[in-house]
Amino acid sequence: MKRDIKSMDLPELEEYFTQIGDRPFRAGQVFKWLHSGVKTFSEMTNLSEKLRAKLDDEFFITVPELIEKQVSSLDGTIKYLWRTTDSNAVESVVMEYAHGNTVCISTQVGCRMGCAFCASTLGGLVRNLAPSEMLDQVLYSQWDAGCKISNVVLMGIGEPLDNFDNVIRFLQILNHPEGINIGARHITLSTCGLLDNIDKLGDYGIQLTLSVSLHAPDDETRSCLMPANRDAGVDKLIAACERYFEKTGRRVSFEYAMIDGVNDSAEQAILLAEKIRKTGGHLNLILLNSVSERDFKPSGNIEAFTKILKQKGVNYTIRRSLGGDIDAACGQLRKKAIDNKEQ
Repeated sequence: MKRDIKSMDLPELEEYFTQIGDRPFRAGQVFKWLHSGVKTFSEMTNLSEKLRAKLDDEFFITVPELIEKQVSSLDGTIKYLWRTTDSNAVESVVMEYAHGNTVCISTQVGCRMGCAFCASTLGGLVRNLAPSEMLDQVLYSQWDAGCKISNVVLMGIGEPLDNFDNVIRFLQILNHPEGINIGARHITLSTCGLLDNIDKLGDYGIQLTLSVSLHAPDDETRSCLMPANRDAGVDKLIAACERYFEKTGRRVSFEYAMIDGVNDSAEQAILLAEKIRKTGGHLNLILLNSVSERDFKPSGNIEAFTKILKQKGVNYTIRRSLGGDIDAACGQLRKKAIDNKEQ
């Protein structure tokens, strides 16, 4: 079977060319071509025809197909639905901020975490994405949008730490100076809190921003919203975040979607402040994106909630809502495409 060449890092390519008796510098040439947008080996014009034919015999280049593109008339946010080579679908979103253009990418086809307010988990997990398929979301979103991507967020469909090895390889490829070369401090990885893999990620020492989807400060509420919490609990998650900070020197960011009547009480604000202060992390309050298959509604209690946080000395921001007139919530566009296909 042919191998996925875009999922190979530069040392692996160098090893391949050494094994076939060619010069290692060919690896750098191929690596640059792969990150410049070529779709076939025939486009690699500084390689001999014989070598291009050999590569074509042994490898394939992933090329996603654009299924649908939505552009917000409010803020220019662009949402993409891509078809993978096996006819699955994933989403990515390009957003413009003052600090640069950000692409939010998916790491899995579907998700098995079962978060109660999320559209991504509807239908469960289909499979993990390869490093090349994550990289393609950055490359092809950038080319189609016509803007330079300076920041990458792993916060689309899927749980990044549930696809740990492929995500680590993707990060290493993304960060390479001969490739797209996006620095680790411009990368954010969002997780629902897989404790063992938070520890493993900390051991790598990658200087990215770890963003933990907290969404409740107490076990009863969080376990109802996020089944992954039942394996450990909030306190153990907070302890894992403290260990991550000790290993990397990078403070953790916490995501908190404000849900009406679920996690927006005064008591929960007080408890949340206590948990966040322990880590010294930053809190991002999110205005919930409503999902038609879920009963949750955005909170109307944000002003009172943030007043308590401020009194308790919590470092927080209210995230600017983007793409409000398109399918903003992760998984909505993919779910719509699946439903249309089944009709």
